[in-house]
Amino acid sequence: MKDGYVFEYLNENDFRVKERTVRKYNMLAYKEMTFKFYPKLKTGEFLGKIVGDAKDGGIMYELPLPTDDMFAKVHGVITLHYTVYPDKKVILLTNITPEDILEEGHRSELTAYKGVMVSKTNKDKDMFKINLLNMMNKGNSNVFFLITAITSILILLVASIFFVATKFI
Repeated sequence: MKDGYVFEYLNENDFRVKERTVRKYNMLAYKEMTFKFYPKLKTGEFLGKIVGDAKDGGIMYELPLPTDDMFAKVHGVITLHYTVYPDKKVILLTNITPEDILEEGHRSELTAYKGVMVSKTNKDKDMFKINLLNMMNKGNSNVFFLITAITSILILLVASIFFVATKFI
């Protein structure tokens, strides 16, 4: 293991906070990250996709972690971001996203709605997304299409009235 890579952190405190939140709210992602991905990374088997080159000679990667489908659709896929410096044998763990829900989950206890974690700051928005996704999954896509079409028509109508009104002023 002498020739293995060493983990360093861009901001260890911030990273550990997000890591603990992942452990609390998504145990599968935490177990995969800790017991499967970290050992592979230390041996030099870099997982995920390359997203670019760092200015200081590193290679930046994004590794999606196992995420529940509904959680992924509402908040986004949990992703580990890291940078590899092959010449120094260092892996810089930079971030875990989605940041907003992970940081909020650390600050206060999150509630669940229909099995999905709901943010306290965007509770209505998250619940709307969950209800919308459930409605689409149940085959009510015709109702969804109708609501979307009516809403779009109303928005266009209001915009055209506003445009005409500002033209005469």
